Amino acid sequence: MAIGFVLINVSPGSEKKVFDIMIKWDEIQELYPLFGDYDLIAKIQAPDFEALSDIVVNKIRALKGVTETKTLTGAKF
Repeated sequence: MAIGFVLINVSPGSEKKVFDIMIKWDEIQELYPLFGDYDLIAKIQAPDFEALSDIVVNKIRALKGVTETKTLTGAKF
């Protein structure tokens, strides 16, 4: 199981539209709007890191309005 936290920037005025689309996805465990350097943060759960990468690249970055992402992956102790 892979967990990732994705910081997302969107074009001005697209925050709510992107949020409303992403919140419906099964892979999204949590999604919050932010103030500051990023507009949204998503907690994603995937079977492995390859699937996590696929979600970020082919789903999140493909959304109209998304301009930038930064992915932080979870680690096991």
